[in-house]
Amino acid sequence: MTYRYQVALVFLLGFFIDCVNIFMSAVALPSIATDLQVSGTAVAWVANAYILGLTLIMPISTWLAGRYGSREILTLSMLLFSITAGLCALAGSFPELLFWRLLQGIGGGLLIPVGQALTFNLFQGEQRAKISTLIMAVALIAPALSPPLGGLIVDHSSWRWVFSSNLPFSLLAAGLAWCWIRERRAPPGPRPDLRGLLLVSAALATLLLGLSLYGTDYPPLAAASCLLAGIGFSLLYIRHCRRSTHPIVDLRLLRSVRLSGSIGIYYAIPGLFTGVNLLSMFFLQDTLHFSAGLTGSFMVLYAGGAFVAMLVCGRVYQRMGARRLFGLALLLHSAGIGLLCGVDTAADLPLIIAAYGLMGVGGGIGANTAQTTALLDFDGALTHKGSVIWNINRQMSFSLGAALLLMICNLLLRTLPTHSAYHLSWAIAALLGLLPLLYLHRLQPAKQDTYAHLQR
Repeated sequence: MTYRYQVALVFLLGFFIDCVNIFMSAVALPSIATDLQVSGTAVAWVANAYILGLTLIMPISTWLAGRYGSREILTLSMLLFSITAGLCALAGSFPELLFWRLLQGIGGGLLIPVGQALTFNLFQGEQRAKISTLIMAVALIAPALSPPLGGLIVDHSSWRWVFSSNLPFSLLAAGLAWCWIRERRAPPGPRPDLRGLLLVSAALATLLLGLSLYGTDYPPLAAASCLLAGIGFSLLYIRHCRRSTHPIVDLRLLRSVRLSGSIGIYYAIPGLFTGVNLLSMFFLQDTLHFSAGLTGSFMVLYAGGAFVAMLVCGRVYQRMGARRLFGLALLLHSAGIGLLCGVDTAADLPLIIAAYGLMGVGGGIGANTAQTTALLDFDGALTHKGSVIWNINRQMSFSLGAALLLMICNLLLRTLPTHSAYHLSWAIAALLGLLPLLYLHRLQPAKQDTYAHLQR
């Protein structure tokens, strides 16, 4: 195996672990909520805490790699991930579980941008599209395998084993990183922008907290205050970014229509799907009384549709272009969400199957095209910066999508019957998923652009 494929394998294994960690834990959330006696809204913080950890460390991960070495950072990330996975399984209370999930996110956040930047710098031009296809293949295999396996674990054992099951893979990734990575240590860049890091973390934390509180038993003023604080921290960071020479998250790179457009698609498709799927888990298990194993198995249908779409997308990307593929993806994905609005009883199983299949095809086209398109304009140091923005937003899309739809559903449950509240929540999600159609015209076919001016 050549060196670049060794590097790619380390990154893909870490990426696989990250995806498994998100989707396997999702199917266990109803069980965690019951066991630790917390609400459905609160239990979503099992995922949110992980995302916050990722956000906290991702922006400085490449600086740490430059200072201490990529091999050392990649190995440390997977060791930290392994230790905290075991501690999550042993957590005796909900706050304790959230604390270890936060640290687990820090472990995952060290690996992803460093590994992706190393990999993408070794695969240039058309080869980058091929490695993007491999990345998306991993992104499909993980959601296909982890929810049904997680459901079986929950049904026949305990949700705690959902976290313990990550250990063999993360320890393997740590060993391979130590043995294979031999990237020369680059001179460390400027000191990390700690003020910017605090502003970014505060913005995300308060926005998620506001969305989580809104529509629950907490006073509306508390939720509104958190949301306003989140908006305020976001504006402060934008101002800080304009004045900083080396901002922690370089928003100037968003002038790349390919990067900003791909990020928007990720919020509209995988992000919203995370929320849709979370509502589906609670609706099917708590209302229609499906087992955790059966609800998890629907992700196999999603992954199957996405796998077919990925194969087709890899062949037609150059011919059709990102704009057409994104448009098709948005339409198919929203159509799949819309089918869930017709699910009333356990007898509507064919409708659920069709819904997850359609969402899978749309999700596969959208996510694969976004992964291929996002960093096309960058190389060298800009790849590292672009990778940080891309991965932070990729992870944030999952949490914000889940928090937004949980908030909408909680508000609707106050005034509507259970079935109607879920149906209307999915209808709103389907409409929200079509919003990026309004700006797809900006993704005009163009020659490879050079974005060196983004550093100015």
